Amino acid sequence: MISKKKKQIPYIIFIFLFSILLNQYYGYIGINPIDSFFSFNSGYDTLRGYYPFKDYWTITGPFITFTQAILFKILGVSWFSYVFHASILNFILAIATFFTLYNFKLNINYCFFYSLLISLIGYPSIGTPYVDHHSAYISTIALFCFILAIKTDSKIYWFFLPIILGIAFLTKQAPTGHFFLIISFLSIFNLIIRFDLRKIIYGLLGSAFIILLFLLILKLGKIPFSLFYDQYILFPLSLGEDRLEFLLPLEFKRIILRYKIIHLPLLFLIIISVKKILQSYKFLLSNDFIIILSLILSSFALIIHQLMTINGMFIFFVIPILMGFSHAYYLKYFKTKKSFTYFIILLSVTSSVYYFSKYVHSRDFHDLRNADKKEAVNAKIINKKLSGLKWITPLHPKSPDKEISQLLKVIEIIKGESKMKTIITDYQFISVIINEYDYSPSQVWFNYHVNPTKESKYFNKHKNFLNDRLKKNDIEVIYIIKPLWGGDNVLEKSLNKTCHKIQITEILDKYLLKECDDL
Repeated sequence: MISKKKKQIPYIIFIFLFSILLNQYYGYIGINPIDSFFSFNSGYDTLRGYYPFKDYWTITGPFITFTQAILFKILGVSWFSYVFHASILNFILAIATFFTLYNFKLNINYCFFYSLLISLIGYPSIGTPYVDHHSAYISTIALFCFILAIKTDSKIYWFFLPIILGIAFLTKQAPTGHFFLIISFLSIFNLIIRFDLRKIIYGLLGSAFIILLFLLILKLGKIPFSLFYDQYILFPLSLGEDRLEFLLPLEFKRIILRYKIIHLPLLFLIIISVKKILQSYKFLLSNDFIIILSLILSSFALIIHQLMTINGMFIFFVIPILMGFSHAYYLKYFKTKKSFTYFIILLSVTSSVYYFSKYVHSRDFHDLRNADKKEAVNAKIINKKLSGLKWITPLHPKSPDKEISQLLKVIEIIKGESKMKTIITDYQFISVIINEYDYSPSQVWFNYHVNPTKESKYFNKHKNFLNDRLKKNDIEVIYIIKPLWGGDNVLEKSLNKTCHKIQITEILDKYLLKECDDL
């Protein structure tokens, strides 16, 4: 007889190859500068000893940045190692789903099937590391950890749960915060029903571990906690109320119909729960009820997060997960199994293929759905670090050659500048290929969502931070490469009125700081 572990090996190998290679393929097709280069530059900066919160303003977590720096160190600075970062997480989510469903005694072939579908419509939607994808996937893995803690009663899961949640939070505050509240509430509920002091001890040990690790990183990077607290906690919290505007109004069409394929497996889980509750109210106190409730609440948390962001669609990866759990619970509690199995497999395949075509293959997240990908140009023309990347952006979908030509001219001008300079751009690879730190005092330039507006009570803190960094680094020239997604005048409110912008080329402006009074 083949042991269970040996039986899993071929499945694990295939999931690894499929999830990695698929994301590697799509991570090379098209870019949207503000999203695609998000942590390319910051990962390289960390490798050189420049850290978030201390050296530049950021409202996103440091986990992606530090992880990317490690991968650059191991694999070298290249587009391959950058995309590989996202590919790794695509695999981790898929394999975590495989093992979680397998613990629910779902046939290994079905576990394999649902895991492949996640690989298909997961990270390949963007292909490169991105905070929303990372935080949503790691939060989902934390949910799996909670579910397995309830399902198996193994205490080790309670140790890893706060660690995974901590990593998710240090990637992005939302949707991690929503998952944290859901898991915390249901954990307390579980402890009330089945109190076990060991669960609390393991959870506290895991919490202490991630907190101490975080504080150690701050100390090693010489990052003041006050800067982290202002940029990552207080300022994003001040945006929360206005973000509700993206969620409202709570319309049936926006919340239900737009995400109907997510709601369908949720409906299956609700039907199963109602049936069991009607048979016995004791089901409300069962592990299965807690697990199903966690899946339902977490799915709505992802929908709320999607509505509150201004990013492209990316939460449909949850569909194969919900289908897998619906399948497992239906087989457990219902007698007529074959017809439902055929139905849910067909639904899973058709919906995944549809969303793959609409959002992944079309490069919808990059706003390239209507672009002719055949127009793309090998970015090796710019630099060998970008070798293989098929350069086409929503800014110049019909003329990528022109865009590259303009960028090459700008790069030569910046390389030839002998004065201390700052580079402000959405094309956050330029400082990497010229092998210079860009001294940008903000990771991303986007008024309101990243950089406080004048109406914000954090505007002066941001302005002082920006000016302090310019003074500290003796910056003489600021180069602005256009267009910027947050507007080409991102510095106008932060610099003194005596600072005048000089146009160098069609896409390049500069400020000479010696002309600015009282910077």
